[in-house]
Amino acid sequence: MRLTKQIRMTEAYCIDVDGIMERIPHRIPFLLIDGILNCEPNDTIVGVKNVTFNEPFFLGHFPGHPVMPGVLIVEAMAQAAGVLVWESVAPDERDFILYLVSVENTRFKELVRPGDRLVLTARLTSRRRNFWRFEATADVAGRVVATAGFRVAETTEFLQAPGKTL
Repeated sequence: MRLTKQIRMTEAYCIDVDGIMERIPHRIPFLLIDGILNCEPNDTIVGVKNVTFNEPFFLGHFPGHPVMPGVLIVEAMAQAAGVLVWESVAPDERDFILYLVSVENTRFKELVRPGDRLVLTARLTSRRRNFWRFEATADVAGRVVATAGFRVAETTEFLQAPGKTL
């Protein structure tokens, strides 16, 4: 899957970080998406992570050569997919939390470094009962830097996350 256009730095969010935190339980420093550019329920979402030099993971990955860890790129893709799930279900059915349960066919093609704007596109490929399957890409300046397939599972068996009201 490839973006059909390069995302401009000035493109407005349709869901900002406050809206994201209303939809998924992640919080700083583990909230890895800054905004949503486009969301088509039951289909596709495009989110953004603005990678800054002061990200906590850059302290050790790697000193003098900061590189965003690939597992965090996949996590950012999954968080965007979580927002898509939230937008795809009826409001009276939003009493769940999602867990990442599998990651498949993941490829890292280029490094992601401070100053990059990571554009995350996740496309829903199937839903069976409480399992949602996605194909996702991460782009920087129109270049694909990572791809992954993954599944998330929704469950109502969880402890209430601080600051998260379901």
